[in-house]
Amino acid sequence: MASVFEPSMSSSISRQPPMSATAPSMADSLPSINFGFDDLRDRMAKFSARFDNFIELGRKRVLEERNQFRMNVAELQEDQRMKKKDMEILQLKTNTHQQTISKEAAETREMQAAIASLTQQRDKNAAQRDTLKRQITETRAEIDTRLAAQRAHAARIEAQARFNVPELDFWISNLCLKIEGAGQRDRLKFVYTHIDDRDWEREAWFELSTSSRDYDVRHCRPKLEREKVDRVLEKVNETRELATLLKGMRELFVEAVKS
Repeated sequence: MASVFEPSMSSSISRQPPMSATAPSMADSLPSINFGFDDLRDRMAKFSARFDNFIELGRKRVLEERNQFRMNVAELQEDQRMKKKDMEILQLKTNTHQQTISKEAAETREMQAAIASLTQQRDKNAAQRDTLKRQITETRAEIDTRLAAQRAHAARIEAQARFNVPELDFWISNLCLKIEGAGQRDRLKFVYTHIDDRDWEREAWFELSTSSRDYDVRHCRPKLEREKVDRVLEKVNETRELATLLKGMRELFVEAVKS
């Protein structure tokens, strides 16, 4: 360290009486003092250069760190924006998925309801089918029974007709009668003429049903009172004589034409 300059010493020296020229100087007897200003100046210059370099490096480092921080913040903001966008897209997909699930659930319920309805309808149709099969079987049996009865009755009629042919020809001739088919297997049509004094060609007819054991008149022209026709049929079914039917129906037609 440099020596400290003391002003009191110099002032005391200056107050001493001058010494003779031949006497040795006090300054010469003092030790020489080297403060090292050049070295200090050089050291200070180097320190200033290092300090300026340190400050410059620190400033650059601060700028770089600040720029890096800004870049990091910008990246974080961009990442946050992208994540927010991804979250919005994910939320939209979630909403769409939920809507799809709700729609599929509704469609599933509708399909289940339709399946239940179809199953119920199938069971109902199966029950109706079984009922119809049973009814068809019963109807076929009834038809077979009726056909057998009709065939037996037709056989009896045919057998009786062999004996009644001469008598039938007699009544056809005397009652002005002709027998025709009525378009059905179990029906006969009896047509009369000469029942109207004013028009001998005028016809009156009735259809006789032989589908059952008892005779039955289904249609007639001109129209007759049903009670009178039933009385004639009652006699015929009791006696089983066709002549009674032919005579009785002609009398009813003559009476109807006159009235």
